[in-house]
Amino acid sequence: MDYNELFSQIQSYTENQFPDFYLANSSTINVTTQINTFIQQAEERVYNTVQIPSLRKNVTGVATSGNPYLSCPDNYLSTYSMAVIQADGSYEYLLNKDVNFIRQSYPSPTATGLPKYYALFGSQYTNLNELSFILGPTPDDNYSVELHYYAYPESIVTAGTSWLGDNYSPALLYGCLVEAYTYMKGEADILASYVAKYQEALAELKRLGDGLERNDAYRAGQTSLKYNQL
Repeated sequence: MDYNELFSQIQSYTENQFPDFYLANSSTINVTTQINTFIQQAEERVYNTVQIPSLRKNVTGVATSGNPYLSCPDNYLSTYSMAVIQADGSYEYLLNKDVNFIRQSYPSPTATGLPKYYALFGSQYTNLNELSFILGPTPDDNYSVELHYYAYPESIVTAGTSWLGDNYSPALLYGCLVEAYTYMKGEADILASYVAKYQEALAELKRLGDGLERNDAYRAGQTSLKYNQL
């Protein structure tokens, strides 16, 4: 299901064209803006419920000698794994800890070495919207760092297509219908039906995202549902 098909289905299921309306300040909210909002809200609901493959991103950066901090990517949501790449090309995977653990274990930032741990430090004072990591111990050299992380993929609204729309459209469609019908303040029984269909679609998607794709995973601590495969 691409964007145009999804847009049309929302209007068809709800029997509502969502005509333009005008605010008190004379600005206009048009049909495209309204339906795009439903779609993006539904996408975020799904992406925060199931760890589907399209959420995973990969980026490399540099941990600078003497600097315990490392900037997060702009679209960062959460960490899957982080590894320091040593000069011989070997990977040293870092363990996720709290900031207080790193502060307690390495009270002096001048104590340097090959980083073993990382923690989400929070925003830096120069940019309150930019998150950063703290490493422990402080790097004793410049190291390449490979970060696997979760981020929102580009919305079907702007991309025209998406992994979710191409591979499991029921979760996206019924998520949009829940958002749209809630906005319409529609009949409770119909809304309940949409919610039930959405929950059913999510359960099936979780079987794929958190079940079948996790059976051979090396990393511990991730969401994992056990399913038998033929």
